[in-house]
Amino acid sequence: MPADAGRAPGGPGAAGLPDAAAVLARAAGENFPVAPRWLPRALRRDLLALYGFARLVDQLGDDAAGDRLALLDALEAELDRAFAGDARLPLFVEVGRVARERGLPREPFLRLVEANRRDQTVSRTASWAELEDYCRLSANPVGELVLGLFGAATPEQIAWSDAICTALQLIEHCQDVREDLGRGRVYLPADECKAFGVRERDLATAPAPEALRRLLAFEAERARALLRAGAPLFATLPPLARVCVAGFAAGGHAALDALAAGGYDATSRTLAPRRRDALRHALALLARSLLARAR
Repeated sequence: MPADAGRAPGGPGAAGLPDAAAVLARAAGENFPVAPRWLPRALRRDLLALYGFARLVDQLGDDAAGDRLALLDALEAELDRAFAGDARLPLFVEVGRVARERGLPREPFLRLVEANRRDQTVSRTASWAELEDYCRLSANPVGELVLGLFGAATPEQIAWSDAICTALQLIEHCQDVREDLGRGRVYLPADECKAFGVRERDLATAPAPEALRRLLAFEAERARALLRAGAPLFATLPPLARVCVAGFAAGGHAALDALAAGGYDATSRTLAPRRRDALRHALALLARSLLARAR
């Protein structure tokens, strides 16, 4: 994808949407490989288009100056043009092409936009049920679209993917408690914070207080259980899809390992996963999926 993937020819588009080059550059910092270089070029290009869209939406919702709701409205209007085949911004031209060629539905893209609209008006999460509903908008659509690229988006496969994507979103919330609070948001469920004795100021206290560490350990085990619940997906996928999706899940497992190894002190430093741990988990997940297919 070209470096000016988020610009209209001649400069920023009339909608005021930013350049997507920096958004795509963040792919290397994710917990999981977004689009491994060993993938076929066409498939990698399509994955990067989806990733670019998802990251651009998040950038507008998290960091854009000015009226973020207006920018998200402009982004949705450009998405409409992409599905109509007349997008002006190159990133959206790519998104429209991928959607047409792969038969991807518009609705998951819209859920990603809606998640970031919610972030502008809702700054605290009351319960796990509320956080799950947020993940339905903010994370699960990405997995559904990835499955769509591989033609493997049955209702059962999407349900397994939703468990994995919700886990990955929860892991990010555990890693980013201090950063999220700096943006004025707390995603950890308020009722669970209260049950563990976690005060809001604890989320910016380093080292992390014991109460916060215990809460993060609880959330991490919930995320691990969700990753296990989604594991039957791998055996149902064609080989390339199996390796890619197992890589996403393995990144989540490795991030949980890093949280545990750091004593769940997510406020002192970034507890980033190690590549060798991600590889170890990926190989284990793929081995188990092969055994499941053989039965």
